[in-house]
Amino acid sequence: MDRTATIPVIEFSGEDIKNGRSSSSPDQRWKALCSKVREACQSHGCFLLMRYDKIPTSLCEDMLVGIKSLFDLPEETKTKYQNPKPYRSYQGKCPVVPLHESFGIDDATRLEAARDFTHLMWPQGNPAFCEILNMMSSKMLELSFMILEMIFESFDIEEKKYEALVRDSVSFLRVMKYKIPTSEDQNLGLVAHTDKNAITILCQNEVQGLEIVTKEGHWEQVVVPKDALVVIVGDALKVSIYKKIIILSFIILSFSLWKYMIVTNLIEDLHKYHIIKK
Repeated sequence: MDRTATIPVIEFSGEDIKNGRSSSSPDQRWKALCSKVREACQSHGCFLLMRYDKIPTSLCEDMLVGIKSLFDLPEETKTKYQNPKPYRSYQGKCPVVPLHESFGIDDATRLEAARDFTHLMWPQGNPAFCEILNMMSSKMLELSFMILEMIFESFDIEEKKYEALVRDSVSFLRVMKYKIPTSEDQNLGLVAHTDKNAITILCQNEVQGLEIVTKEGHWEQVVVPKDALVVIVGDALKVSIYKKIIILSFIILSFSLWKYMIVTNLIEDLHKYHIIKK
């Protein structure tokens, strides 16, 4: 796989986003940014987000350090975290994707839920990581809602429908680790898939590995710059804005480092509010 994907790069600078729809007078820069986000989602199903200072580099770095210590815990400790919902719980040692480990954490935006999780993993407590986990989850959820708001506004969907949808939304945070492969033919981190939710936001360390398949059927690697976030349209939102399918995969190449990722998933019931644009 020699191709490198060229996907849109969008900057969310403070001046562009401060006068959004929630303000008394949305300005032209906000409206232009909304159109740019919608066009990126329609054309590619994803984009690279730069210069979003509400999720500072220091927070991402602290979170990545914290999840390294999480995955370094003994296996018997990690397997204590169980949840009957799909994609939650601790997942590891799967023969289909042996390089992949993950935790799916519900409601980490609530301090109590973050505290419950960290106390389960560290019975003596880990207040520093608890605070970082809660803050990172909250910031990424806030960003997910803002992107959704931009898409709604670009389609002239009335604000009250967006607000109702937000009230009924749920989210969860996944932290993932991809191990170094032992041989070249065992380099698949995750099987090809689409995300079933509305919006996925990825934050990763410097190790590359994300791939997409284009509408022409070519697999291409997405090179994620330092300090960038990857915003991906999930299946729930593609119905309304996007006609082709993007399939995602994580290929672990000849890495000398572990790959860590933080993923927030925003789950929406778009049909419930009759907002789908035909």
